Amino acid sequence: MDIATLGHMLNTAFVFSTALILAALGGIISERSGVVNIGLEGLMTAGAFAAAVSAYRAQEAGYGSASPWIGLLAGALFGVLFALIHAVATITFRADQVVSGIVINFIAGGTTLYLVKLLFDGAGETPLVDQTFHKWKIPGLSDIPIIGDGIFNSYPTTYLALILVGVIFYMLYKTSFGLRLRAVGEHPSAADTVGIKVLRMRYTAVLMSGVLAGIGGATIALTTTGTFSHNTISGQGFIALAAVIFGKWNPLGALGAAVFFGFAQSINNVLQLFDFSSHIPAEFIYMLPYVLTILVLVGAVGRSKAPGALGEPYFPGKR
Repeated sequence: MDIATLGHMLNTAFVFSTALILAALGGIISERSGVVNIGLEGLMTAGAFAAAVSAYRAQEAGYGSASPWIGLLAGALFGVLFALIHAVATITFRADQVVSGIVINFIAGGTTLYLVKLLFDGAGETPLVDQTFHKWKIPGLSDIPIIGDGIFNSYPTTYLALILVGVIFYMLYKTSFGLRLRAVGEHPSAADTVGIKVLRMRYTAVLMSGVLAGIGGATIALTTTGTFSHNTISGQGFIALAAVIFGKWNPLGALGAAVFFGFAQSINNVLQLFDFSSHIPAEFIYMLPYVLTILVLVGAVGRSKAPGALGEPYFPGKR
């Protein structure tokens, strides 16, 4: 395997991992506040749908290169909409957080598929978006062997994801907002005692997770597929949730886990370069990322410590 192949493999890994990083960051913020968010799959689906439809309509209206950015914004807004449903159900009405997340996945999947058929005369997917994101080369840095082609020749959404890792890490561990957020997820009654608005913090966290997961789904529609259908996300929300757990609810850990899973998905492309791949059933290659996800989670059992109040509804005034 030469340097060019390694650089290409690294670049493909970051392309695949971008959506996982963004969704995992959303999952971390939500779960750090004490709200389980199994609905990341649904939030990503909603974001991918809104991005594909909005970008397509924007390019029809003549917005040109601004179309994917409009799509990205629409993905974030749609993610917030579905996250709000999850927040109301789990925080206000104290529904089971796991069940609510599963329901969000079903609602998002069914609603978006119905809307696609409604908007595009019964079609099973949106029309192809021509105005999608293109890779940006960073002068100088992109010439570095392997790393340059792998990291510094990427989509703008990849750079955004990497920047957000640092921003959210700083927010969680270096700001008063992050301290309050973590306090709410560890011991909400103690946080309430010192005047922290527990329910408000949890609402904020869940809505932030909707923004990030929605953008994560949007990046898939606006970079690799250029369209939206029922299988655009295809389980990546669950892989992002696995990255949250494997990364120990830490943005840097989630980044490493997401890139690892991105490598697993990039193997599909790299294996096709070798002759022996023709003897391997395609189904085995496609299921590799999910098998690795299971193995990683099995290895992480007992090593990752979740926030103390994760999954527990809070009653105002409870001591």
